[in-house]
Amino acid sequence: MVLLSAQGMSVNKIAEVTFTSPGRVRDVIHNFNADGFDSLCPKYKGGRPKKFTLPERREFKKIAKSAEHGLPFSTWSLAKLADFLVAEGVVEDISHEGLRILPARKVSHFNA
Repeated sequence: MVLLSAQGMSVNKIAEVTFTSPGRVRDVIHNFNADGFDSLCPKYKGGRPKKFTLPERREFKKIAKSAEHGLPFSTWSLAKLADFLVAEGVVEDISHEGLRILPARKVSHFNA
């Protein structure tokens, strides 16, 4: 967009060629004029911020792999692990679905 603008192409034509809105083209050009080449590599990566920190996720995994909790079962279910993490104060709230989608899910079946 910036290069097309530098070559004298109008904002509307740039928007048409790049399949975007004229407002977006104006924003990109304005940001480039303000910040130079740094504006072409934005810091924002998008997406929702992680809900649990890396140390919390490591604690989830450590508990899931441990058999030292004196509980009357030999294998964790996601629901049991979620309830245990909340009861022990590791986190304020987590659901079994929240555990299922975490990268720490690589613990094989959460065997205790």
